[in-house]
Amino acid sequence: MAGVISLEDVDKAIETIKQSPMVYRTPLLKNVGGMFGFADRFKLHLKLENMQNTGSFKVRGVVNQVAHLPVDVIKNGTSLVSMSAGNYGKALAFASKKLNLPTTLCMPETAPSNKAKLIESLGVKVERMPKSDIIVAVDQHVAQEGMQFLHPFDDLNLIAGMASVAVEILDEIPEPDVVIACCGGGGLLAGVAAGIKLKGHESTKIYGVEPEGAPTMYLSKQQGHAVSITSTKSIASGLAPPTAAGLFCTASAVPGSLKGKEIIWPSNLLTKMLSICRAVETFFHTGLVVEASGAAAFAALQSNKIPDLSPESKVVVIVTGGNITPKELCDIIS
Repeated sequence: MAGVISLEDVDKAIETIKQSPMVYRTPLLKNVGGMFGFADRFKLHLKLENMQNTGSFKVRGVVNQVAHLPVDVIKNGTSLVSMSAGNYGKALAFASKKLNLPTTLCMPETAPSNKAKLIESLGVKVERMPKSDIIVAVDQHVAQEGMQFLHPFDDLNLIAGMASVAVEILDEIPEPDVVIACCGGGGLLAGVAAGIKLKGHESTKIYGVEPEGAPTMYLSKQQGHAVSITSTKSIASGLAPPTAAGLFCTASAVPGSLKGKEIIWPSNLLTKMLSICRAVETFFHTGLVVEASGAAAFAALQSNKIPDLSPESKVVVIVTGGNITPKELCDIIS
């Protein structure tokens, strides 16, 4: 996997994920446009990763990551370290507990405190700090304490694991015209593009959606390299990493990279906070509990930001997470 994701890598990751009790095959709701007022505009399908184990898609990548840990890490009980605003940390906590490996998570102060408490309850040591300090803190743990770093999005094994979302979609919607995914660090978006393109679906358009207050990947696309933003502000905290994924931004051999042509990223897909809140509320009134980060892709669709759709267009929206407390939900929909 030296800089390249192949179809073989994706297929192996899918087998690893199928064999793991940690990952569920999530529902795909077909032809539900009528529930959201889209009945005559396009054919809408929802991939419900908010119903995934640990409440988000993140566990798919984590399972394939830990399957590739060096043998010595497992044998010696080496401590793991990572960084996350919540969902990746929760998935890693489940995996590290299963492996009986001590784990430290560096978490931004802006992340919801309830997510930090939940991750701590799973046995992970959580260190809260300013977002600008996180990468330095991780580097220190690795250099000074010999911890094994697992990157929450910029990792080829993780990206290959994320491709399983796309393959499950293709199993049920063999020729989607449009697939829309949210983007924070870029791991899911790269994986979805890899899964779709490596399976031969060149005509499928893949759209990446970021919050307006955290345009890390959009700016990276403009500048041609990974960009860091320490002052991001968004209700979708899971889509506001301190930096973009270097692999995603520069590795043309990775299907789904910004250097390639696979992902469409017009500037109008930077989604406003009010649009994300509206999407969360819309989902709630149809019986789906979705967190702000998980609703961003739908928000772009609901705000008419996906162009060139017809009544025959098959549109798949990936609903990425449902880790939201009743209070957070009430604050959004009140």
